Amino acid sequence: MSLPLFETSRLIIRKIIPADAAGMFALDSNPRVHEYLGNEPIQSLEQAEEIVKKVIGQYRDIAIARWAMVEKASGEFIGWTGFKLNLEPINNHVNFLDLGYRLREEFWGKGYATESAIACMDYAFEHWNYDTIYGMAMQGNKASINILNKKIGMRHTGTFTGHGALCNFYEITKTEWLANNR
Repeated sequence: MSLPLFETSRLIIRKIIPADAAGMFALDSNPRVHEYLGNEPIQSLEQAEEIVKKVIGQYRDIAIARWAMVEKASGEFIGWTGFKLNLEPINNHVNFLDLGYRLREEFWGKGYATESAIACMDYAFEHWNYDTIYGMAMQGNKASINILNKKIGMRHTGTFTGHGALCNFYEITKTEWLANNR
């Protein structure tokens, strides 16, 4: 078991570990979870194990990767949250932190994505030297857009095509975050 990086009232946020592969498979094999991600759900536990290995490699190589989201009440891996360091150009940006979250369908609608996003933003601006954090969502993904724009206060700053669909690009500066959340 990996030690928590931090906790919220209902969640433990920690690094992803090999034992998370089954939970990752439950998450990423669901076609509904992949509706706004290019509609390419994984097909096997081996693919989930490869995803976990890739994330663990990102911790080692660049020190930033998505984190496991564990429900305190059940101890279950319910999805992931946190940041990806985008090294390839997206919407005329490169080398930027992208806030993301993905939950198993049975945990949708409970506020976990918002709860984790707020905690992750606090963590990043307290511990890392980034002035701006970004977020992205396909235009049809109303739930994610609501979290990025309304719940955590990111500004819509453009659109781009990703996974064959029009996507919104969002950002918030450390100054804006601290002014709105302290």
